[in-house]
Formats: sequence, C-alpha cells, structure tokens
Amino acid sequence: MAGIITIFGTGEGQTAKVAERIDAELRARGHETTTVNVKEIDPGLDIDDFDAVLVGASIHMGRQQKAVRKFVNANQAVLARKPNGFFQVSGSSGEETEEGAAEAARYVDEFIEATNWHPDRIGLFGGALRFSEYGFLMRALVKFVARVESSEENPLADVEYTDWEEVEAFANEFATFVEERLGETAED
Repeated sequence: MAGIITIFGTGEGQTAKVAERIDAELRARGHETTTVNVKEIDPGLDIDDFDAVLVGASIHMGRQQKAVRKFVNANQAVLARKPNGFFQVSGSSGEETEEGAAEAARYVDEFIEATNWHPDRIGLFGGALRFSEYGFLMRALVKFVARVESSEENPLADVEYTDWEEVEAFANEFATFVEERLGETAED
C-alpha cells in the first residue's frame, strides 16, 4: 500500500471532481491518499513523506494555473525521485476531435517546457462548462471560444465533457505503475 498525494489546481471545480474520483479509485485499490487544492497547501506539508505524487491542473485562457506551475517548479527534486503523474482537464480534451486532442497535447507540452518536469504518466480529460454560473458576457464569450451551442430548451444548461470511465482507467493505470515502481501489489 502506497501513500499517494494528489495536488491539483481548479478554476471552476471540475478538476477537483476529477481529483476526487482518482482519489476514490486509488483508495479502492488499498492506497492511502491525500488530495489537496494547490491553493490550500499547508506550509508544513512535506510531499517527500508520500510514496508517489500526482499533479492536476485545468486549462483557462490557454494555460494551467500559475500555482500549479509554481508547485511543480518548487518540488522538482521530489518529483524526480518519486513515481509521479500529471493530469489536465480542458475543453479541448472534451471535444473528442483530432484538433482538440492536438490542442490539449500542446498545452501539456508547453507546461513541460515551462516547468522542465517530465511526468511519468499523463492523463488528459474533458472539462465542464458551468453556464448556470456565468453572467451574460461570460456565457457569450465561453460559447464563442469553446464553439458550443447551448440547448434551445435550456440555454443555461451546464455541460460536462469528462469521461469518468477514462478518469478511472487512468487512476488504475497510475496505481499499477506506482505499485510496480515500489515493488508492491494492491493487496500488500
């Protein structure tokens, strides 16, 4: 059983939901988990106390959260020593097109270049649009940028693009990777 910490940044809450689902899958495999929003990290938290590290971020305006990049930059040495992974939540991944996949991959490539961190495992997941929480101008901007059509019956309907089976598969693949790196099995 490994101690796994997931540090995530979220703009509107979808990345937090993804982190929680990953956490649940890891716990179901018998691992001890801690999940923390990067903006709420206790200064006394030492990620070196964990066996593996997973970092998650969402895309807003073409970039991941500054706090996530800062966390990765500050913890390069620990990340290099431990099994680690990165997951990204974006509208681009939710498009399920070649263009969307290429754009999501470009965001990851830019993150890797900016941080000089090369995660062992990477997951790309669709995000969500929270039209019911946006004001008029924000709704119009999001519709334009994301190229989405709102429902004629309910133009304020929220849209979730996250493939939860894909999230669970990534969590299990990451757990297997960690177990193999640490020489454990899920039953240990």
